[in-house]
Amino acid sequence: MPDRNLNFGLYGAHGTKSAQLAGEILDRLAIEGGIRSPATTRRGLNARLNYLTNSPAGYQAMRQAGITVTRGTLRRWLQHKQTPSRANLARIDAAYHSYRRRNVARHLLARLNARGGTRVEIQPLDQSGVAEPRKRVIATDTASFRRLRIRSWDRIVEAWAASDDDALADAWDDELTDLGSQWGQYEYATSVGFSA
Repeated sequence: MPDRNLNFGLYGAHGTKSAQLAGEILDRLAIEGGIRSPATTRRGLNARLNYLTNSPAGYQAMRQAGITVTRGTLRRWLQHKQTPSRANLARIDAAYHSYRRRNVARHLLARLNARGGTRVEIQPLDQSGVAEPRKRVIATDTASFRRLRIRSWDRIVEAWAASDDDALADAWDDELTDLGSQWGQYEYATSVGFSA
């Protein structure tokens, strides 16, 4: 894609890849209704272990996260007779988030695609640290953001659910092309907003 930023920040611009910001919003939407207690608390650990050990797919998510303990150790964790190490607590939390993503992806996709898609607002990158001759001309109105309606979230949600950052960036950037010839100016942004 011709307008991609190859050396973002070289002249002092600040921002985050807008695809990453979109992924963070999808993460927040996935956590709604999920386990809020941290994995380091007894309640949070117990809830995560119950969620993960409720199906073969949950056990698979634990294996993919690198949890290789015996059934006896897992049983002792569930019975509160043994506490996982810090490394295993982090793996349990990662397995929970990965498994939760996959479980809510279909529901989230239906919500985002409903009623002709979801409107997205993108705040442009911050050029306050860029010298005047090197600043990009970003057409802004009084609100200084661009709106875009994404009608099909299938590729975006699929990449997000698979935790594939490259595929997410490609799918997101393909939608940004609807902003016109200067869509590359929104590849990096200060914020992205949408709701489902």
